[in-house]
Amino acid sequence: MDALSKLPSHATAVPEPVRRPTQEEAEAAVRTLIAWAGDDPGREGLLETPGRVARAYREFYSGYEQDAAEILATTFSDVSGYDDIVLLRDIPFHSHCEHHMVPFVGKAHIAYLPSDGVVGLSKVARLVDAFARRLQTQEAMTAQIIDALNENLNPRGAAVMLEAEHMCMSMRGVRAHDVTTVTHRFTGVFAEDRVERDRFFAMVGRR
Repeated sequence: MDALSKLPSHATAVPEPVRRPTQEEAEAAVRTLIAWAGDDPGREGLLETPGRVARAYREFYSGYEQDAAEILATTFSDVSGYDDIVLLRDIPFHSHCEHHMVPFVGKAHIAYLPSDGVVGLSKVARLVDAFARRLQTQEAMTAQIIDALNENLNPRGAAVMLEAEHMCMSMRGVRAHDVTTVTHRFTGVFAEDRVERDRFFAMVGRR
């Protein structure tokens, strides 16, 4: 009987970590894609492209190396009794759709009601960036951001809204331009109290 067969029926096996290919393997994969697209990876203009693409991917997907708990680790309780909404509006982000690996670009609006203290404002923007720099869906990214806020700040409530244009719609498929996808999620007071949700929408300017 192997280890997996001993797991209880409700348990889920933890997947093995994915081996990160070497720089050389990544560059070879890019050369394959260039040839598959119909061009010659050996021509002058494309000779250095595999290396550039591999380095760009390191930057595009650097969010896998960032930890939400570390980003939100430091909070401040000396805020002169302030306990109302903290809102960051229009945080720009760019991510890549996990279905086609093409960009989606937009803005995030993040709010929370402090309980145990507040976090530095730049940390909220860094949190958005950490999740954006991964292969994503907008829906999952919305959930990941608010879950991280709840797990690390313990707010009385949190609200997250993302607005983005997806290149997988505008560049391919239906080729619909200037279509904005909106996702949002509320927890705590924002989920329970319609007045607080309306206040969030009004402050974001989407009422």
